[in-house]
Amino acid sequence: MPESSPLAPSERDALIVVDVQNDFLPGGALGVPDGDAVIEPLNRAIAVFRAGDRPVFFSRDWHPAGHCSFEAQGGPWPPHCVADTPGAQFAARLDMDTDVQVFSKATRPDRDAYSALDGTGLAERLRAEGVHRVFVGGLATDYCVKATVLDALGAGFEVIVLVDAIRAVNLNPDDGQHATRAMVAAGARTGSVSALGDAGTAPA
Repeated sequence: MPESSPLAPSERDALIVVDVQNDFLPGGALGVPDGDAVIEPLNRAIAVFRAGDRPVFFSRDWHPAGHCSFEAQGGPWPPHCVADTPGAQFAARLDMDTDVQVFSKATRPDRDAYSALDGTGLAERLRAEGVHRVFVGGLATDYCVKATVLDALGAGFEVIVLVDAIRAVNLNPDDGQHATRAMVAAGARTGSVSALGDAGTAPA
């Protein structure tokens, strides 16, 4: 039998896929450069977790029209991920089955939320599932991924950042690198999807 990968998901692990939505892909309202490059590695990670019968959680921005983060309301961003619009839908190539577990954030017009754990109930769900360690990938490194990782650490979870499955906005050229260093400084570890093993050898 092949040796287990050092990062192969165990019975206390879960995967969090952060905000892989059309508006954050190249050409979207708030497109992340090379953002679509996270889809293939994330699909591999999703397959490994599913093969091991481990939970996979998807977060999404699900803004009301006129959300406080939009420029017209004095926020920093153009309108994006407005609930029930095509831009808010998950990327078509993202591997989502019929039993997806989706957590929507920033759903109130007067409050923004970058973290997948901010007001969503995801932390409570992770604890209910017996999860102690989370693997995180998605968009964008310097905003919602970073916020999710820091909140997960603050909630007492171990965190692995899948560095080949994240991409940064990089309003400043080094924002992504700074965000990764901040996550590691806070206690996260980094790893790659290839270190998870493959769906054929994932532990049950």
